[in-house]
Amino acid sequence: MIVGILKEIKTEENRVSMTPAGVEVMKDSGHTVLVEKSAGIGSGFEDTMYIEHGAEIVSTPGEIFERSDMVMHVKEPLPPEYDLIREDQIVFTYLHLAAAEKLTNVLLKSGSIDIAYETIQKEDGSLPLLTPMSEVAGRMAIQQGAKYLEMTQGGHGVLLGGVPGVDPGSVVIIGGGVVGINAAKMACGLGAKVYVLDKNLDRLRYLSDVMPSNCFPLMSTPSTIRELVKTADVIVGAVLIPGAKAPCLITRDMLKTMQPGTVIVDVSIDQGGCFDTSKATTHDDPIYVVDGVVHYCVANMPGAVAKTSTVALTNATLPYALEIANKGWKKAMQENREIKYGANVVKGVVTYQGVADAFGMQCTPIDEFL
Repeated sequence: MIVGILKEIKTEENRVSMTPAGVEVMKDSGHTVLVEKSAGIGSGFEDTMYIEHGAEIVSTPGEIFERSDMVMHVKEPLPPEYDLIREDQIVFTYLHLAAAEKLTNVLLKSGSIDIAYETIQKEDGSLPLLTPMSEVAGRMAIQQGAKYLEMTQGGHGVLLGGVPGVDPGSVVIIGGGVVGINAAKMACGLGAKVYVLDKNLDRLRYLSDVMPSNCFPLMSTPSTIRELVKTADVIVGAVLIPGAKAPCLITRDMLKTMQPGTVIVDVSIDQGGCFDTSKATTHDDPIYVVDGVVHYCVANMPGAVAKTSTVALTNATLPYALEIANKGWKKAMQENREIKYGANVVKGVVTYQGVADAFGMQCTPIDEFL
């Protein structure tokens, strides 16, 4: 199979979908890997490194799409790439289609096979290709929250960890999954008072066992959220329904009850956001203020730490990419249910229920193609 590695074009997105080491693994399995010129620069990988590991450097994204059986990205295709996607071409990347109706329609029209990193799912319900970036985003959420609490950044001037004789800051994390627990680890490490909210009682018991004494796992209810946000310094939205739009958990009315200069970080923004006032921002313009509350809603947070993120992502995606390349998408899905869950749009129809529900479309079971 010919596999194309595209250069990211999303604003300030420095990750790349495969490291040179990953290229070598693909090459050793008999596949041709095309890498767009300068695709790895932001992650510290020069073109010469890709060449040394067996890649062919290609000048334009058009040539990548034209020649490749499977194209790989980190982020979703953007408008300049829409007309380049070919019928029967495999697109393997983060898609987040439930929050992107226009892209969904583009992929439907293209007749391509679109496999989403974020919906590949193991039998235990875990999301192996979302996990590494969720780990990064969860930790970054607290770094960004702490930064924007500074008065020069628009916050109300609270040091999350406090100092002797002064109360620490309060952090509320909505969602106790991968993002939530990584955010909690960082916030607890700084010395903040941390509340983690989740609806799963077993998850709350687990968090109670493993987290330090300054972490307080609580059952998530609208009433609890309403009360906690009144005194919170940083609020992290960390909820996820795989492949579906994120639920709205903080309303515009709740903002009016918060302290001016509170910082909210919406890690769920890729799936539409879990705050009523969330809208996607970029690394070069990351925040905006509504009712005195600072909103940080960058849709590709791990792109800011690309050297860490690219290696972590390749570690997770490479086995799946290799299996798809070795077997073709149909056989790979027949033999590996995890990959089958990744099918979002296939040959002109929606094959993932969460995407269909988001736009009132019909869902065609992927098994009909297999």
